[in-house]
Amino acid sequence: MSDKQDQRERRGRKKPAEATPEALHKAALRYIDRYATSTANLRRVLLGRVERAARAHGSDRDAGKAAVEQILARLLEAGLLDDELYAAGQARRHLRTGGSARYMSAKLAAKGLGQATIERAVAGLEGLVPDPELSAALAFARRKRLGPYRPTEQRAERRERDLAALDRRGFDLEIARKVIDAEDLAALEAEIETL
Repeated sequence: MSDKQDQRERRGRKKPAEATPEALHKAALRYIDRYATSTANLRRVLLGRVERAARAHGSDRDAGKAAVEQILARLLEAGLLDDELYAAGQARRHLRTGGSARYMSAKLAAKGLGQATIERAVAGLEGLVPDPELSAALAFARRKRLGPYRPTEQRAERRERDLAALDRRGFDLEIARKVIDAEDLAALEAEIETL
């Protein structure tokens, strides 16, 4: 018995299940029932199961990979996986929580989506609000209590930190200054709501 197996047993962890096509299909359905996901992300999750099963049981990795590809093809054909829909939903979520277009693109690329899909998802935000970047920057500032959402006596001393926070989130300096230096917050918020 190896040290890892011994550690696993001491912690009460079970040995990974066999990665049969049926078990992988059930795991895929459970995963997409629980989480919104891209095809590439689900592939990564299922291949992880195949790899763990191969290490624990000595099963064939290539057969597992082939089964994963067949499962993904069936899920795509059935409409249970849709990268375009996933990307659009994630882009809207990042807009609400204050993610810049650059931030959204990086997050979506990390989930294995192609550049064209990402660009369409980000471009689709234009129909939701007049200026998605400004809207996202305001949402982020509101959430983190930056700039005009900060108590007035703290604004001047925290200005550089607030600009840096927006910069780290992927906003350009022009948008960051517009939000952080806003004197009339109501007018700025009205600007993004007039569609």
